[in-house]
Amino acid sequence: MASYKIYFRESVEKDFNSIPKKDIQKILSRIEALGGDPRPSGCEKLTGQGRYRVCQGRYRIVYSIQDEALTVWVVKVGHRKDVYR
Repeated sequence: MASYKIYFRESVEKDFNSIPKKDIQKILSRIEALGGDPRPSGCEKLTGQGRYRVCQGRYRIVYSIQDEALTVWVVKVGHRKDVYR
């Protein structure tokens, strides 16, 4: 399987500002793993959107996949209760 390139929306930087540093490294490792498998076990396709979500601890990572360009765009990272607000 080909490797996917990971990109971040500019707004994700702001999302990381509210997350404790100890959790950021785990989240980044989870995001990095999406490059090898953008649809890992446990990921869910969001209804009505072309996006997926995967959890890392108390946090959700929302992203989109472009198979033709082999890219993954991380669009939102946040606490599970805050991601959809």
